[in-house]
Amino acid sequence: MHSDSDAILREPPVAGGELDTLLGALERQRRYVAWKCGNLDRAGLRATLGPSTMTLGGLLKHLAAVEDDMFSVKLHGRAPHPTWNTVDWDADRYWEWHSAAEDDPEQLMSLWWEAVARSRTRVAEAVADGGLDRLASYTWPDGRTPSLRRLLMDMIEEYARHVGHADLIRESVDGVVGEDPE
Repeated sequence: MHSDSDAILREPPVAGGELDTLLGALERQRRYVAWKCGNLDRAGLRATLGPSTMTLGGLLKHLAAVEDDMFSVKLHGRAPHPTWNTVDWDADRYWEWHSAAEDDPEQLMSLWWEAVARSRTRVAEAVADGGLDRLASYTWPDGRTPSLRRLLMDMIEEYARHVGHADLIRESVDGVVGEDPE
């Protein structure tokens, strides 16, 4: 289980280097998700808004899958984590979104925090092995290979998109609004 002391949740530096700015921006997005999805029961994590079927529980599971895919599979060429390697993604592209309804809040938060912890380790390994210019272990269909810099930007964008969703869903659940509990 996660506690705040388990993770480095920081802001990007006001005037820092590129690596610290990128990592700080990603950590800030992670903190927003942790806050928006935290302290909710099963009903809160299953709540939807309007015509969308998106839930905060599904969001947590999706972000855990994206963390593992981006920094373990794509960056390092490692096999998918056991949570994801038995899913038939071709048959069910959105498995993580709807299967989250079967999971307890503690399971979902742990799944996500564990994926974040693995990602932090994988990113640190890549930084030690070439820095932001280190190339990923996969190529895009057009033959180009993204750098760690690009993967970090893509992950920041992924979180930023979903933080907006989390804002709206959480407000509909219990009225919690804003960017940060502090």
